[in-house]
Amino acid sequence: MQESRTGRQLTLRHGVHSAVVVELGAALRTYAVGERTVVDGFAAHDLITGGRGQILVPWPNRIRDGRYRWDGQDHQVPLTEPASGNAIHGLLRWTSWQVMEASDSRAVLEVSLWPQPGYPFRLHLRAEYALGEGGLEVAVTARNLDARAAPYGFGQHPYVTAGTEVVDESVLTVPARTWLRTDERGLPVAAEPVAGTPYDLRTPQTVGARRLDTPFGDLDRDTDGRAVVRLAHPSGAFGTDVWLGEGADYVQLYTGDTLPPGERRRAVAVEPMTCPPDAFRSGTALISLGPGERHTVRWGITPWGE
Repeated sequence: MQESRTGRQLTLRHGVHSAVVVELGAALRTYAVGERTVVDGFAAHDLITGGRGQILVPWPNRIRDGRYRWDGQDHQVPLTEPASGNAIHGLLRWTSWQVMEASDSRAVLEVSLWPQPGYPFRLHLRAEYALGEGGLEVAVTARNLDARAAPYGFGQHPYVTAGTEVVDESVLTVPARTWLRTDERGLPVAAEPVAGTPYDLRTPQTVGARRLDTPFGDLDRDTDGRAVVRLAHPSGAFGTDVWLGEGADYVQLYTGDTLPPGERRRAVAVEPMTCPPDAFRSGTALISLGPGERHTVRWGITPWGE
């Protein structure tokens, strides 16, 4: 029997719903409804690839050259995407989080982010997962324990499925009025209206040959204040919704075209984010988290249909 490479495995259950959260990075490893896979995750003994289920703090996505300026000082974080010269997906993906609560349907994990070269700020993070009638709900709270304001952003990286072997056959709806055109390094060049472009997914569209690694903004929300990204089976009989609640003002869609062979276009990463890529440099929607302040993001996954 292979030993877990992702730490303690926290299994959540509610009726036919089941999910697993792991100690490494407080990542969401799996989610299923009965025999139906909802999240295309990873095995306990696997090395996590493609950011699957990982929490991305204190920034989501990329920072150009890993350099940014904050409060009059220049900072350099490690280039974790060296081929493109970017720092990607924050600092806590490969850190053990402490399990604070673990019950049949709920898990809470916490971690401290200590001051370090490139990010000399002290934060405390709390991730809460709860499985219920409405599916999986996630809340991630950051608290600034430092004596000065810290730059902060959040993202998370679940790959969702709708019962198809490849995403080309699935039907995608994204309630966004703008998309961010990016360069060859995955960094935003301009925000543009989706109207009249292949990125206008406000009405259901078959994914087809679209190659997405694309940020979206200006999200339309329902009466509950949620922006809902829907991936549906071609039959329309069932599918998976990813909802973005409090604090999640952007979403990145990724069809997995650059993943290792065998993993490509198997699912769509629907990534709730507080800010777009390169926000540490552009300042767009970047959170200035003051001393003692907290910031919470809420998002979730709702499977529906048969």
